Amino acid sequence: MQLHELVDQVADFDKLPPRDKIKLIGWYLHTHEGKEHFHSDHIRACYRTLHLATTENIGQSLLRMASYNTPDLVREKQGFKLTRPVRGQLDAKYGVHHSVVAVSKILTDLPAKVPTVEARTFLQEALKCYRFEAYRACIVMTWNLAYAHLLDYILADTQRLADFNAAITRKYPKKTNIVIVKYEDFTEELSERETVEIANVADTFNSVVFRILKKELDRRNIAAHPSNVVIGQHQADDMISELVNNVVLALT
Repeated sequence: MQLHELVDQVADFDKLPPRDKIKLIGWYLHTHEGKEHFHSDHIRACYRTLHLATTENIGQSLLRMASYNTPDLVREKQGFKLTRPVRGQLDAKYGVHHSVVAVSKILTDLPAKVPTVEARTFLQEALKCYRFEAYRACIVMTWNLAYAHLLDYILADTQRLADFNAAITRKYPKKTNIVIVKYEDFTEELSERETVEIANVADTFNSVVFRILKKELDRRNIAAHPSNVVIGQHQADDMISELVNNVVLALT
């Protein structure tokens, strides 16, 4: 979750007193940026991100919030952190399950490791779908991301591509006139399942990756077609973790 997305959930955020703004920003820093402690520079940076004027002295506000009879903050050598009761209140109101934070981070951190425009497009769509709890669509987009990455991986190495082309007729003897040269050739000549099967014969990846790709292709097909099967966050979490960690990041 981005800071502006959290703030958009808060009615009249701009009218909140500085104390409440700082508590919410502190909660964001703990929960979504993984900071154990924060200090005035972190709060000021968040104010700038939100295009908010800092009319108050942030440092003094933090000290004051740590000195109340019932404090909002704990002051330690490393900086400030929300007290347990305050953090618990904000968790209950704005919190998400830790797995959502973890999966969002997996997707958010991925763009620099995705080489092509096509894959980055699928990545952004997957992240958007996940954040809006459109889990069926997220599963489809995550498969598209991993499959696009697989195709790029095959095309990126001439020997790997030659091995793949040689394996086509070994796996499918009747496909004698197919030679893959560019990205579009895969989609025009082969189904996704055929591509995965041929890549396995060509030793493009190991047996673990092959099993993961087959399993997640089946899950994509279930999600993409009308059915009574319930697709929820758990299925999306599992698929994202499997495909990103064991396909996208493994095939480099």
